[in-house]
Amino acid sequence: MVIAGMDGKSVSTMAFKVPKEYVTGVHMKPSTTDQVNGKVHELKGVVKQKAGQVVNDPNLEAKGRAEKLTGKVQNKIGQIEKVFEK
Repeated sequence: MVIAGMDGKSVSTMAFKVPKEYVTGVHMKPSTTDQVNGKVHELKGVVKQKAGQVVNDPNLEAKGRAEKLTGKVQNKIGQIEKVFEK
């Protein structure tokens, strides 16, 4: 980081390391991450399943059901991990 003086000349140069959670924006426990990711997969699965029904594509509908189930499992894993964190 360069700090400029009033005359526009640099006064000092500093280097520092930024923690990862500041770069990514959020620092969450693994159980919370699993729960959030699980909900995201559930939602994506529901959307794929409905899209498959609308366009009459059984393959897409099946993929949606599978992703929705995967999300439910991941969400449950996060809930179980949260119990053991305490």
